Amino acid sequence: MDSFRPISRRIGMKPPPQGKASPAEKVPVPSTQSNLRATSRTFELKGEIHRKLISVLNIDKVNLLPRDRVRMEIGRVVEKLLQEQRVPMTTAEENQIIEEVLDEVFGLGPLEPLLKEPSISDILINGPNKVYVERFGKLMLTGIRFKDNAHLLHVIEKIVSKVGRRVDEANPIVDARLPDGSRVNAIIPPLSLDGPSMSIRRFGKHVITSEELIEKRTIMKSMLEFIAACVAAKTTILISGGTGSGKTTTLNAISRFIPEEERIVTIEDTAELQLQQRHVVKFETRPPNLNKEGGINQRALVRTALRMRPDRIIIGECRGGEALDMLQAMNTGVEGSMTTIHANTPRDAFSRLEAMMLMADLEIPSKVLIQQLASAIKMVCQVARLQDGSRKITSIAEVVGVEDGRVMTQDIFFFERTGMSPDGKVQGRFRWSGVQPKILDRLRMAGIKLRPDIFDEVVEVNL
Repeated sequence: MDSFRPISRRIGMKPPPQGKASPAEKVPVPSTQSNLRATSRTFELKGEIHRKLISVLNIDKVNLLPRDRVRMEIGRVVEKLLQEQRVPMTTAEENQIIEEVLDEVFGLGPLEPLLKEPSISDILINGPNKVYVERFGKLMLTGIRFKDNAHLLHVIEKIVSKVGRRVDEANPIVDARLPDGSRVNAIIPPLSLDGPSMSIRRFGKHVITSEELIEKRTIMKSMLEFIAACVAAKTTILISGGTGSGKTTTLNAISRFIPEEERIVTIEDTAELQLQQRHVVKFETRPPNLNKEGGINQRALVRTALRMRPDRIIIGECRGGEALDMLQAMNTGVEGSMTTIHANTPRDAFSRLEAMMLMADLEIPSKVLIQQLASAIKMVCQVARLQDGSRKITSIAEVVGVEDGRVMTQDIFFFERTGMSPDGKVQGRFRWSGVQPKILDRLRMAGIKLRPDIFDEVVEVNL
């Protein structure tokens, strides 16, 4: 407690007797949603306590102390202020203020309760009074709010400063990452007309297993076995899907089938992949500084990766000219690589890839690019987020060639929708398309045997 006695003296308080807990410690902090709603009175008190603490605390030193000891000190400050201002407040309200002040000093303020909820996958802030979250594929408005635009901007600055970046009028858009790996994108005025706006895409520490994908009806067992065989046979796979459809989750899940002895190089704009193998080299792009210098893009990292003797290259998401370098690498020995792309169908995915390859500013005929695409990529895994918020691998398609200047694909497995249940759940079935895939020859050459009845399984989804 000696570390806190100078603080108590400087704010005109007496330390509590040794061995006795302050009243703030006696009641556990409730975690219900109703307790997350702040009133104007709470904001005013919290702001005053926060300012007083900042004036007397050495944040660097306090960060090294247990949170419980810091909480006890803040509890005494709250008690004194309530007595001075003669504000009637219940013990629960008092505890709420203590926790919120702790979050302001050491965390991200009003966002801390949301960051502690493992069921939340996205946090979307459309201004100080509109904070949405996504749970189980559904968006909902929360009671969380910031005091004003300045308060929200302060939290954004706190996030980006920890990764050595800044946000201001000259640089109003910024990408960052939280310590837990969550991806942050923020935009402020003058580009954001209604005040600062921010989105946080969360990535849990738990990597979804194959069994969980089957249990959640994201995929059926025979589809997963088929993908696992393709990965083991070094088949290049493209994962296609819309925003928030589960592309990265799918990539993480199927990458588990890469043999442990292989050397993997990952390339991402923001590190999200959670590969479980031991021999993984991770690259991350770097944005340019305020002088538009020093930026390292994915294309440069792909070229670097090719000099590092990779067995496989995994690009978190193809966004531009790096698609050409990636495909050339796939056609020259780096087989079995994987990447994701924003597209609603396999056909759209190849159209987008062709457009990205043209961004490389090389005078290569479109016909040649199409041939490279068809030669490099053998399988497309299409994922989607359905109306009820559930995520499904809606098709596994094989590339069968080029026709009329287009890459042609053929579904091997797909999810067939049959309707909606009375409670709004998507109904349907996973099934085989009836087409024998050409990739079976590759699997046999690799010594991989599929069970004879793998194409007979049909799984009904009637949630």
